[in-house]
Amino acid sequence: MNAADAARGGGPRERNDVTGYPRVSRAIRAVLLLAMALPLGGIGSIEALFAPSAELWARWTANDPAATRSIDHGAWDRFLKTYVFASDDGVNRVAYGRVSGGDGLGLKRYIAGLAAEPVSRLSRAEQLPFWINLYNALTVKLVLDHYPVKSIRDIDISPGWLARGPWNKKLIEIEGEKISLNDIEHRILRPIWRDPRIHYAVNCAAIGCPNLGTDAYTAGNAEGLLSQAARLYVNHPRGARIEDGKLVVSSIYVWFQEDFGGDDEGVIAHLARYAGAELKAGLAKTRKIADFAYDWALNGAPAGR
Repeated sequence: MNAADAARGGGPRERNDVTGYPRVSRAIRAVLLLAMALPLGGIGSIEALFAPSAELWARWTANDPAATRSIDHGAWDRFLKTYVFASDDGVNRVAYGRVSGGDGLGLKRYIAGLAAEPVSRLSRAEQLPFWINLYNALTVKLVLDHYPVKSIRDIDISPGWLARGPWNKKLIEIEGEKISLNDIEHRILRPIWRDPRIHYAVNCAAIGCPNLGTDAYTAGNAEGLLSQAARLYVNHPRGARIEDGKLVVSSIYVWFQEDFGGDDEGVIAHLARYAGAELKAGLAKTRKIADFAYDWALNGAPAGR
């Protein structure tokens, strides 16, 4: 990707846009390119400037290590097993158009139940699946509330004239605090757990995103599901691939490079940790990311599924 491409904005795959980022003008992008490209090391660094940082919301660090209470995520698990399926291209699809009125109501009740939980009094092990499942359930509910849409970015409800999509909208109140999707991902999950695999767990309802799984996260299965999700995404072409000897990755690894080692070599080392034999061999021959892309089309199921 060259500077001209970046200044124009991406093509059909929206290579220069990301969840909740400000939609800046062409002139502003051009100035940023001129001012920042050389000092910061290129287009990828400039893209990362617009990504939400992991900024801790400290009140959510409270937890009770001695707590024994566990949350029942069975309703969400049943929803996932009913409406999420693996397609031939390796991308999990959600049958939004088939969700029954009863199951839609059940999803709302599940989310309301989570909102009523005193999450600060849970153990840290229980808090992780709480936030992951809440993020994903809220995202599915958002799509259902506005369905049909071609992309989740068309659900343009975030406040502020620079915002796009739903990610900055306060969607739920927990322990008296109003919370958005960006709050959950970037102010709670990322800074508290400091685990890059979080990016494989939260799903933004886009084809380019890591899959929405068919299992609800729990304290017991979270570790296994996180690693499984990492392997599936890294080894899928939308995660990482070698084209003509050059490394092309998901924009996730550019937007949130700070979580994956901080530079191209750190990203490559992370990818190699989960890569299969063929991809790992290709990664061993490269030291930089050549290009990146992301598909914002909705991860919906085709008609009849």
